[in-house]
Amino acid sequence: MHTENPFDASRVQHPFAPVYDSQSRVLVLGTMPSPRSRTAGFYYMHGQNRFWPVIAALAGESLLYPNDGGSKAVDERRTLVLRHGIALWDVLASCNIKGAADTSIKNPVPNDFSTILASSRIERIYCTGRAAYTFYTKLCEKSTHIRTLCLPSTSSA
Repeated sequence: MHTENPFDASRVQHPFAPVYDSQSRVLVLGTMPSPRSRTAGFYYMHGQNRFWPVIAALAGESLLYPNDGGSKAVDERRTLVLRHGIALWDVLASCNIKGAADTSIKNPVPNDFSTILASSRIERIYCTGRAAYTFYTKLCEKSTHIRTLCLPSTSSA
């Protein structure tokens, strides 16, 4: 089994699909899933990332399972965002990155947003952090025709 060395840059392909349905109105974009999130198979699953507590608080709900709660935690989080019209994905389809350090990203390739935008009701796009915002505005905004707002990062990194 290969484990990632956080000090070496490696080419990372985005490992999972976007979370959305036909009723999604808001798209929240990160840059690229962290190694912990890639291992868990879902977005923002590092135990110290504040994304899920923030989303739950904004929705007026509580989370029953911790980020390391396996498939129950993933199902709970997927259901939470979809119930509130929120879609999740990342700006990049692939890049060279050292661990979870957005500042180390080289050779970024953006995701194609055409399918998600055509099959949902996305009206607003928010980026979680400066790197996601910068990559989106530089690589994606011309094709999506939707401006983004930069939210504070919820990462502990």
